[in-house]
Amino acid sequence: MKKATRSKSKSRGRIVVVGSLNLDYFTRVETLPRPGETIVAERLHRHRGGKGANQAIAAARQGAEVTLIGAVGTDEGGGAYRRALEEEGIATDHVRTTPGETGAAFITVDRRGENMIVVAPGANAEVRHTDVTRAAAAIEACDVLLAQFEVPAGAVIEAGRLANEAGAFLIVNPSPYDPAFPWEEIRTDLLIVNETEAEALLGFPPLPHLQQEVGNRLFELRASTLVVTRGGEETFAFSRDGDFHSVPVLSVLPVDTVGAGDAFAGCLAARISESHQLGDALLAANCAGALTTLGSGAQDPIPDRAQVDRHLQFLTP
Repeated sequence: MKKATRSKSKSRGRIVVVGSLNLDYFTRVETLPRPGETIVAERLHRHRGGKGANQAIAAARQGAEVTLIGAVGTDEGGGAYRRALEEEGIATDHVRTTPGETGAAFITVDRRGENMIVVAPGANAEVRHTDVTRAAAAIEACDVLLAQFEVPAGAVIEAGRLANEAGAFLIVNPSPYDPAFPWEEIRTDLLIVNETEAEALLGFPPLPHLQQEVGNRLFELRASTLVVTRGGEETFAFSRDGDFHSVPVLSVLPVDTVGAGDAFAGCLAARISESHQLGDALLAANCAGALTTLGSGAQDPIPDRAQVDRHLQFLTP
C-alpha cells in the first residue's frame, strides 16, 4: 500500500481531533433487554468516553502530539474531564466550557461483549464551526486531522476544509452515520467505518469482489480510501482506484467492545502521522482495537505503544 501522509523525517506525529467528550454510565447484564423489558444490572460503573476524547487518548498513548477540539459543560464532570485529558498529555486549549451539562452516554453490555448505547449530546451539540476556526493554527501545523460525527456537521466540515487547505491528512469516522452529510464540501483521505456504516455509506455491502464499485462510490464521496472494521474478522481496505486489501486482526476473547473502534481510529491516525505505510498502520490499529476489548470502559483499556508493538509479532501482513 502507498504511503499515507506527507513525507516527514520525524518520529512523533501531530494530530488534531475534532469530536465529542462524554461521561459514560456503564452497566453489565446477562442479555441485552428487548423492547419493553426491564433487566437488573450487576452494578453501575462510571467512565469517561465520547468518540473524540477516546480517539485523542488512543493517539496520545501511541506517542502522538494531540490537540482536542470539543466542549464540556459547566458541571463538575466537565472540569474533571479536562484535567484527565491534560494528564494524558492532550492539549485542551480548544476544549470550550459551555453552559449546561457535559455529554453523557448510557451503555449496556451483555456477557458476550455486545453493547447498546444511548447518547445525550449535552455540550457536544454546542461545538461550532467557529470553535474549529479558532483552532486554525493547530490544524495548519498538524499532520493528521481526525473527526467523527458526534459533534455538529458544521464543525466537521470546517475542520475538513482547513485540513484540506493545510495539506493535512484527513481521516473521518462517520459515526453515528449521517445520510445528509455533504461529502462534496471536503476531500477525505481515509474513511473509517464498521460494516453497518459501510453499507449505509456505499448503498451496498462492502464485499471484496465489489472493489471497483466501492472505488466508484469513493470517487463520488471525494474520498481516497475506505477502511472497514469487522470485529473479530479481517479489516478491509478499499481504494478509489479499485484496489483491495484485507488485514488480519488479533484473536482475543472480548470482555466488552465499547471503545474498540475508537482505539483503532486513534492508533491508525498516530501511525499515519509518522508516515507509516497504511498496511503497517492498519496492523497496529487492529492490535489496539483488539486489546481494548480486554477491559471495561472506553478509555482505561486503550493500550499504549509498547503494548501494541509487543502484539504485532502475532500478526502477519
